Amino acid sequence: MIGNALVIGGGVGGMSAALALARRGVEVQLADADPRWRSYGAGISVTGLSLRAFDDLGILDEVREKGFVGSGIRLRAVDGSVIMESPTAPPEAPPVARSGGIMRPVLHEIMSNRVRDAGIRVTLGAEITQLTQDPDGTDVTFPGGRQERFDLVVGADGIFSKTRDALFPHAPKPKFTGQGCWRIVADRPAEVDRAEMWLGGPVKLGFNPVSREKMYAFILEHVPDNPWYEPEEQLPHVAGLLGSYGGYVAAVRASLGEDSLVNYRPLEWVMLPPPWHKGRVVLIGDAVHATTPHMASGAGMAVEDGLVLADELARHDAVGNALAAFTARRFERARMVVENSVRIGEIEMAGGDQRDANAMLGDTMQKLHQAY
Repeated sequence: MIGNALVIGGGVGGMSAALALARRGVEVQLADADPRWRSYGAGISVTGLSLRAFDDLGILDEVREKGFVGSGIRLRAVDGSVIMESPTAPPEAPPVARSGGIMRPVLHEIMSNRVRDAGIRVTLGAEITQLTQDPDGTDVTFPGGRQERFDLVVGADGIFSKTRDALFPHAPKPKFTGQGCWRIVADRPAEVDRAEMWLGGPVKLGFNPVSREKMYAFILEHVPDNPWYEPEEQLPHVAGLLGSYGGYVAAVRASLGEDSLVNYRPLEWVMLPPPWHKGRVVLIGDAVHATTPHMASGAGMAVEDGLVLADELARHDAVGNALAAFTARRFERARMVVENSVRIGEIEMAGGDQRDANAMLGDTMQKLHQAY
């Protein structure tokens, strides 16, 4: 096992890798470019694979306490009437058989507190731009000129990873899918006790509880021209997208305001072919397999990456062999999630049969329930 490591990027994947490595006795330092180490966005949905990964990382109890963990799904028509609802999981069901949601800043707080409690050194406002490798390690230059040497460097700096650009300058760049995703936070009606999807409307609309009091809405809109929305345009635009829906959506629409935490991002994806490492620097998470939210599995895949990376490093004496084994173990699983998520979005944008998308989603999730 290596002696020390630097993790570049303090998001879900980076913190997971840092925690998993520290748990195995590695001296870990985490560097994030944001001097305030903030988490942007509203809520996220988490599937069973994410909950299982949270459990393996040791944070599931806190996610249950501060987020929402349930099971089942409910389908509604545009007017709010219930079309179908699936059975809920029994109390003894494992985490992988459940689902849930949590606010992004809440998940960040849970994980960042664990990072600090683990004694991991955190350097903020540190955009790493210079890595110099030799067979035995990597010399890293921090802002201000400080230099340190590491046995391993983990690039977990997201879909627009500068570590990836430095390591593989000709690697594929993020691709826009044609869809944009709106997320808003609203008060949770008592009837919303599980994830809900609203079918037949002008956009793909869903709601998911993220705490005892709150839920978040996700709205997928076909925006082929990839428009830019000024901050003052966002609330009116979301209100317009929700205008044709009945049921409790009317109350959500009426309540839109500053507390709604409206968040928008164009949906982009990246799938890097092997190798995912060069020398003693390896890429994980969105830096190599950024996906769209159609399978709600991005967070879980990032946590799995951190756990598997630490596992393979413990299995192999040679770092290069461990990193190659990590990529081999993760690539097909990541490719399946990315490509099938993008394909579901294509079906939606083309006005295809939603049953085809649902079948692809169900088949993929069944495969993801298998051990990682």
